[in-house]
Amino acid sequence: MAAGRIIFDGRDIVSASPAKLVRAGIVPVLEGRHCFPSLTVEENLITGAIGRDAKSRIIRADLDEIYELFPRLKHHRSSISGLTSGGEQQMTAIGRALMSRPRLLVLDEPSMGLAPLVVEGIFRALKQLNSEQGLSILVAEQNSTVALRFADHAVVLESGRSVLSGASIELRSRDDIKALYLGGSPQTDVAEKPLIHAVVRV
Repeated sequence: MAAGRIIFDGRDIVSASPAKLVRAGIVPVLEGRHCFPSLTVEENLITGAIGRDAKSRIIRADLDEIYELFPRLKHHRSSISGLTSGGEQQMTAIGRALMSRPRLLVLDEPSMGLAPLVVEGIFRALKQLNSEQGLSILVAEQNSTVALRFADHAVVLESGRSVLSGASIELRSRDDIKALYLGGSPQTDVAEKPLIHAVVRV
């Protein structure tokens, strides 16, 4: 059972359909690297622009931005998505969401099943979007180390309940957080403006 309200841009969106949420600017990247496996990487990306009624030159410009953000996708633009690596599929899923030009990008477990270096690259790309374009990002992530390092604000959930919340840089510095969730390893480097929010599941 769930109760409460979720307010976005002054509207309660709890009962809104996925299509209405996307039109409102809330675009999800679901857990599990969801791509159309029989389409190429570029075809997958273009599907994210469906519904925007954008001209081909606008779509091409957006594709160029995605390829600049994720250079590996440019190299594999003609590859069948189902045959690319897990990291490339996750980048494709994120890129497709970005092609919708979201106001709020929502990601569920973006690090799942990926190598640490790939996870680092994806989170750095998200931070770049946040810092350079002002894109608001909400991440639900079990990898507390990377989530707290790149997020500005975090909520720690335990068994579905909020047990802690606050600025990530403050949570990282707490001894109990370092002992329970970070393995005693302090982290550094966080942006100033609170636009990336992490929900850390433990």
